[in-house]
This record gives sequence, C-alpha cells and structure tokens, in this order.
Amino acid sequence: MGRVTERRRVIRIRDGAVSTRPDTLVAEEPLEIRLNGKPLAITMRTPGDDFALAAGFLVSEGVLGAASELQSIVYCAGATADGHNTYNVVDVRLAPGVTVPDITLERNVYTTSSCGLCGKASLDAVRTQARFPIHDTPPVRLEPELLASLPDRLRAAQRVFDRTGGLHAAALFSPEGELLDIREDVGRHNAVDKLVGRALQDDRLPLSQCVLLVSGRASFELAQKAVMAGIPVLAAVSAPSSLAVDLAAESGLTLVGFLRGSSMNVYAGDERIALRSQV
Repeated sequence: MGRVTERRRVIRIRDGAVSTRPDTLVAEEPLEIRLNGKPLAITMRTPGDDFALAAGFLVSEGVLGAASELQSIVYCAGATADGHNTYNVVDVRLAPGVTVPDITLERNVYTTSSCGLCGKASLDAVRTQARFPIHDTPPVRLEPELLASLPDRLRAAQRVFDRTGGLHAAALFSPEGELLDIREDVGRHNAVDKLVGRALQDDRLPLSQCVLLVSGRASFELAQKAVMAGIPVLAAVSAPSSLAVDLAAESGLTLVGFLRGSSMNVYAGDERIALRSQV
C-alpha cells in the first residue's frame, strides 16, 4: 500500500527568505486490531506491514508464539457508513484449539505512537507470559566495537526517514553484525512489532540469536517485546527507562543504552558484552 508518506504544502523560511513548497510527511493513521472478530486494540501507525504489526503485537501480549497458532490475518470493513474497506482494521484469527487469553484486564486497549502499551501491568505479567526464557538461550557474546557500528548501519537502511525525518526504526542484527531485517514506523513500538510479527509469520521465533536495535529510547514496552520474542540483546541510541532496566535485569536481557559513536552504557546483562577492563 502506498500510504507511507503524504505531501503537504508548507511555507518555508530560510535566512529570512519565504517560499512555498510541497513537503513530504510520514503518514499516521489508526489501526484497529481485532482478535477472532472482537475489537482488541487501536494503535496509531504508519500504514504498511499491518499484518506483521498485528502478529507482533499479539506475540508481545503472549497470545501467539508460533506460526502454527495463527490461522489468518485479513483486512476487514472499516467504520464508514457505506461499509467500504478503510484498510485500517485487521482481524486476526487464531488456529483452532489455540486459547484466547483474557488480556483486557492487564492493559489499556488504546495505544499511541509515542507510549506503546500504556497501562501495561507489572513485571510479573511479562515473567508469567514469556514463552522463550532468555536465560535458556544459547550464549551470545558481542564485541563493543561491533555494537558501536550498528547505529550507522541502521541509519543507512532507513529509506523513508531520508524523505521525511519523522520515523523511528528497529532492526535485527546477527551476533556478527549482519542486518537481518529493518522496519520503520511513526511509533517505535510498532516498528518492533513489525519485526517480530514478520519473524512469527516466517516461523523464526524465538529470535534467540539476534540483537534488536532501536533508533530512540528503550522503554519498558520495547524491553517487554524483546523478552517476549526471546531476543537476548536490546540496544538503543538513547536512554532506557528505570522499568526497562528492572525488566532486563529480572529476565536476563542485555540492555544497552546511549549507543553513540564508540560510547555506550550497559545497564543489564553485561555477560554478553566482551568487556576488556573496568574503571
């Protein structure tokens, strides 16, 4: 679908000179996610990869953990009076026999592009729902120099950001630094959901040999999504939140923040980082 960007007229002022020109903006539209026909959540997202976004969202909620548990994802009629398809509503159908958990009591069903899963319960909810314990994953050990090289690789692969300057990005890298997948979205949590959802559709969960890099801060929601997908390392170019650090320490997630140039802070899981000395 070609709705990732839109054009708007702007008045541009540069060094006192005024001109009128079209500008390219990142698109933002609501997506309603239904589960077995029942409304579950609404998120503001950049259109595209909607099926992967919905699948990844359900992985983070503990509903899905394998491709065999997913029967179908389809666009369905929107809220227009004439019943036309708005491509802003998707219905996820679980495979026969898959239990639908009662997740409405644990989270607010409205999310925004900035906050992720607002009102998510506690660390206990993630611990009890996680299917892929990170403590049990095969060992991953990373050189700091390799981690330091990843933000430039992420930035070089952000195609839509170059046109709009208004998108977050999330990428999966191998322990050797190979870029495995990248997704962009107006919401950082949506970009991660699109990565995880694509992995679920391809039957690649858990992502136990991957590094997740995000272009912004490391919130609790992003740490939660990494844990639920079995990702052992989360790195961010900006700061983590205190709750993200708590979740990382409890779950065994390696959490790296302020990954800029050759500098970084390791907040949890330093056993996966090949540290040479400490001061």
